[in-house]
Amino acid sequence: MSSHNSKLSRRAFGGAVGATVAAAATGLETTPARAAGAPSEGSPEREFHASRGRQSRRPNILFVLGDDLGWADLSSYGSPHVKTPNLDRLARQGVRFTDAYSGSATCSPTRFSLYTGRYPARTEGGLAEPIADRSVGLEPTHPTLASLLGSAGYATALIGKWHAGYLPDYSPTRSGWDEFFGNFGGALEYYSKLGLAGEYDLYEGDAEYKDLRYYTRIITERASEYVSRDHQGKPWLLNLNFTTPHWPWIADGDTAESAGIVRRIKAGDQRALWHQDGGSVDKYRQMVEDLDRSVGEVLKALKRSGQEEDTLVVFSSDNGGERFSYNWPLSGNKASLQEGGIRVPNILRWPARIDGGQVSRLPVFSPDWTATLLEVAGARPHPAYPLDGVSLAGYLLRGEKVAERNLFWRVRGERALRRGDWKYYRGKTGRDQLFNLAGDQREQADRAALEPARLAELRTAWERTDAGLLPYPA
Repeated sequence: MSSHNSKLSRRAFGGAVGATVAAAATGLETTPARAAGAPSEGSPEREFHASRGRQSRRPNILFVLGDDLGWADLSSYGSPHVKTPNLDRLARQGVRFTDAYSGSATCSPTRFSLYTGRYPARTEGGLAEPIADRSVGLEPTHPTLASLLGSAGYATALIGKWHAGYLPDYSPTRSGWDEFFGNFGGALEYYSKLGLAGEYDLYEGDAEYKDLRYYTRIITERASEYVSRDHQGKPWLLNLNFTTPHWPWIADGDTAESAGIVRRIKAGDQRALWHQDGGSVDKYRQMVEDLDRSVGEVLKALKRSGQEEDTLVVFSSDNGGERFSYNWPLSGNKASLQEGGIRVPNILRWPARIDGGQVSRLPVFSPDWTATLLEVAGARPHPAYPLDGVSLAGYLLRGEKVAERNLFWRVRGERALRRGDWKYYRGKTGRDQLFNLAGDQREQADRAALEPARLAELRTAWERTDAGLLPYPA
């Protein structure tokens, strides 16, 4: 292990401070606010209700992504065998969303939708499902959550998995993040940091960084240091993108399993990281519980820093679960537009503004969070790049009703659209189906023959949106 393995960089953040934003849009003020009391353990959740009239300064933003974490993989979402006390506590202190979705069914398109607030197919790089080579990425000229918040005076950092293009053309520091520490690709071996093509894939900025410890430990340390740092009065955005529990199925301490995969990679086995001959339900449990501990460490560091009250935390996953995930009662998993491929655990906490112990059944998806975070931070979208997400700030802070709308998804060979409780779905069989998710989350009772007019209406809405997107390359 390199002697440079654990010394944390403390480079000063760059970026100009934007103008002070008026409080009128969100009710934000510069005076401290009282913290919302978190309910005690075991208290029942109550339906979401906005706490109107509170004031606060612009929040710090900590957005945490798990990788291939399924909708029911947390104990607070129903897992019978995974224990996630830290994320369960986060949910008790905030709002747990039951009907939250990723922007797509695989890693990089969802990240595009979160980084840009737009459908993945608005950009060429978003058509890759997922990005697997150096030919495409997120164009540095495209506005991002980070670049827009940076213009509004935020310090910005991305720690962990980027997966929106490779050097030399694409990187977080070319797309608005002041700092980057993490990996560029879709997967890496947790100890050696070897990626899918056998390349070393741990970077600080655009330079390789040698550290052969378990990857989740490393980025947890970095994130804890970042949230503890003195930002000289600037609010900050931290995108914390874990690779856990994405394959290979290696928990902290599994050095022998790691060494075996490394040998296969170096021997030219390009599918070694897929680890199709490894893993188990119990190994997956260990990885999810390690993710939970790691998030807990970062949240403890945030609390010690005195910034907990004024930090808006969002936890989510980049898509549905994979081989060993617990998705019941949903059908499908990662790469599918069935509920199990796109419905994800999603938790929000902002003590200064939002009461804890609440549950929301409002359908939301990744681009909504981009729009929401921009509004609460007092930043505006770029007029030439209109957002596809809807800001939830009015709903969360002022109790405003969110108008019924269409949630749209497209992947190669599949299409889906949700409006209210109704979902239109066409899978790889080419057959149009219609489900009422209020009573059929498992998507087994096809209502297409009973509701032909509704089916036609939702299909037309999907096709209208699709017509405005980039086509897939032949």
